Amino acid sequence: MPVPREVTQAILDRLSAATLRHLPGQSYTVGDRLEERAAAHPDKAFVRFEDRVVDYGAANVYANRVAHAARALGLRRGDVAALVMENRPEFLGTWMGLAKLGVTVALLNTHARGRAFEHALETAEPRLVVIGSECLGALETLDAAAQRCFPFYVTSDSDAAVPRSAAIGDWDALLARADTENPDREVRAGLRAGDDLFFIYTSGTTGLPKAARLSHMRWLGVGDGMSAVAGYGPDDVIGCVLPLYHGAGGMVVISSALAQGATVWLARRFSASRFWDDVRRYGVTGFQYVGEICRYLVNQPERPGEREHRVRVMMGAGMGRDVWEEFARRFGVARILEGWSSTEANTSLMNVDNHVGSCGRIPFPERHNGRLVRYDLERDEHPRDANGCCILCAPGEVGEFLGAIPDLPNSGAGRFEGYTDAAATERKILRDVFQKGDRWYRSGDLLRCDEDGYFYFVDRIGDTYRWKSENVSTQEVAEALGGFPGLEIANVYGVRVPGAEGRAGMAALVLRDRDAFDGAAFFAWVEAKLAAYAAPLFVRLVAEPDVTSTFKLRKVDLQREGYDPAMVRDPLFMRDPAARAYVPLDAASLARHQIG
Repeated sequence: MPVPREVTQAILDRLSAATLRHLPGQSYTVGDRLEERAAAHPDKAFVRFEDRVVDYGAANVYANRVAHAARALGLRRGDVAALVMENRPEFLGTWMGLAKLGVTVALLNTHARGRAFEHALETAEPRLVVIGSECLGALETLDAAAQRCFPFYVTSDSDAAVPRSAAIGDWDALLARADTENPDREVRAGLRAGDDLFFIYTSGTTGLPKAARLSHMRWLGVGDGMSAVAGYGPDDVIGCVLPLYHGAGGMVVISSALAQGATVWLARRFSASRFWDDVRRYGVTGFQYVGEICRYLVNQPERPGEREHRVRVMMGAGMGRDVWEEFARRFGVARILEGWSSTEANTSLMNVDNHVGSCGRIPFPERHNGRLVRYDLERDEHPRDANGCCILCAPGEVGEFLGAIPDLPNSGAGRFEGYTDAAATERKILRDVFQKGDRWYRSGDLLRCDEDGYFYFVDRIGDTYRWKSENVSTQEVAEALGGFPGLEIANVYGVRVPGAEGRAGMAALVLRDRDAFDGAAFFAWVEAKLAAYAAPLFVRLVAEPDVTSTFKLRKVDLQREGYDPAMVRDPLFMRDPAARAYVPLDAASLARHQIG
């Protein structure tokens, strides 16, 4: 049974009040918050990273050096700088120092190379690029002309000497000479909380990433709101194993810690084998997850002491039902705050009831700007009623989640901050949804809602495919496959079949032992878990998942290669109902079988 909606709403009201505390026109911004924390508790640990502890006072001093160094280079309020660095304390100090000047920081994906890296730089048009020595490999993938277009300054990741060239400045030398005092607030005179703090890039699973705008107001509001719901306080240690250039790590974790004066355990990158050892070592009490991290942890062999930790709450998105119950049972985490949103979204959901599999509910719709409306997958459009309005989904019906964009310029409520690309921003806005002239943010996500009002993520619109006149959710198929013995990751997608309408299902499976794959056992599992139209027609056994740095599964290359034995070196199988098994697939067997 659901928790009484009054209880849920009380928690959500606290979230809303904290999130909306900050207004676009206020002069209080992120730099002010850091300075407040440093003045109040200079010796309090802010970041624990490997064998280092950086307190609030030291973090503020580093940020001050950055601010003065950047100002000496001529950067001023409204300029853009880019940051390319792996997770480490200097990442935080660098962008915080630039924020003190009112400089917007483009947070670049450390895995971007070649054209993707160049595109991110072109989008931001930075007057300064600070790059960690650990990321110089990305710089080497740019041609000489592209390298000359941007002012690069390198900072060392260790005491080791950094290769120098006339084209790359020495950021460490500039910092060594810079002032350590807070810059006069006049240097950011005119900066308002509604101004851009970051450009955060979308994951780029289907093409070149877009740069989403994120304001000081949004960053501060998220920290105040999320920390209130999680119950964080100054004695908490919040774990971050996600990349800081993405919203979940760089915004939710860091803003929550700064809101409460808490400590961050920062990992350079996620390690499933070391995770619980590190959680114990650093005294972690809460952490931010994405669903695939939890799946990786559940797939690890059981080890003594897995439940011997202080974690009481975890917050994130993408926790599938197939992982949720096993994760909670095995690791003993009492409170899981599963949510739904995105970096650029103007609306969100949060499951504060611990209702397994759900990303939240809306107890009082009149107090929420989100609505679930019908979406026609085949026509790629939203059906309209006789009055030309979109149609709300009935319980159990899958639709697209939208967020109302109110005409309230002096409020942060429902504000859609968009992208640096005006055309990309416009494509995310749906107009005349329920009345003439209204505007709604298109999430691009398909959700469904049950009779009790709980919402469930179904799929991205581009990932859902149609087969046998039925819509198939790759997410739901992957979850159904999830419990198959020996399976670690299932990446499901649709592929074209000559002579057939729609797309057939295909699954790229990561198994503990590829050689032990039992096609008959997998057929039996699929038949028991899925309707025939949703059963994957093809299976590809891959050695490792193709994922983004934020653990999102990539599908573009897999879809392009499809089930063509001439293009795919991995073992391929095809569903054979007559044999009641998935049978090996090669050019000869493909020619013998009737597909469709």
